[in-house]
Amino acid sequence: MFTAQLTQTKRWLEANRAFAFILKTVIGANLIAIFAQISVPMYPVPITGQTLALTVVGFALGRKAAVSAVLLYLFEGAIGLPVFANASSGFQTLLGATGGYLIGFVPTAYVLGYFSDKGVLSSFWKSVAVALLATVITFVFGLAQLSFFVPADKVLAFGLYPFIIGGVIKAVLASLLVIPSYKFFSKL
Repeated sequence: MFTAQLTQTKRWLEANRAFAFILKTVIGANLIAIFAQISVPMYPVPITGQTLALTVVGFALGRKAAVSAVLLYLFEGAIGLPVFANASSGFQTLLGATGGYLIGFVPTAYVLGYFSDKGVLSSFWKSVAVALLATVITFVFGLAQLSFFVPADKVLAFGLYPFIIGGVIKAVLASLLVIPSYKFFSKL
C-alpha cells in the first residue's frame, strides 16, 4: 500500500514538474536553514549542520533544484530571515567572516547535484569522494573571504583545521543517508 502511494506520488510529481521543482527548492532551502541552527559557536566560524544538509540536498535534488535551493536559502538570509547559523541573517552576514562559506554553497550544490545527476549515488565510495570534493569547494570560498577578517597566519587555524574531521564525517553520513533513499525511490 505504502509503495503504491509513493509510486503514484512520483508519477504525479513527474507530470507536474514545475510544481515539483518549486517544492524541492523550498524544502531544500528550509532543510539547510533548519540544520544551520544546529550549531556549536566558535570564533569566527561556528560548527553547524548546514554542510551536512547541503550535501544531502545536493545529492537528493540534483544540480538544478539543489542550486535553486541554495540560492533561495541565501536570499532568505539576505532579506533578514533568521536562517543562517545561530539565527543570524542579513546581507552583512554574506559580506562578513563566514560569508564565503555561504557563497561557496552555490558551487558546492552544483557539483553535488551534477554528480548525482550522473549516477554517483550508485556507489558509496564515489559518493563519499564527491562529498569530500564538495567540502573542499566550500572551504576554498570560505577561507578566501575569511582571510580578509583574520590575520593570514590564523586563517587555517580558524577556518579549516577545526572542521576537517567533521567534514569527513558529514561526507560519509550524507552518503549513508542519501544512497538507500535513492535506491528505494529509483525502484518505484
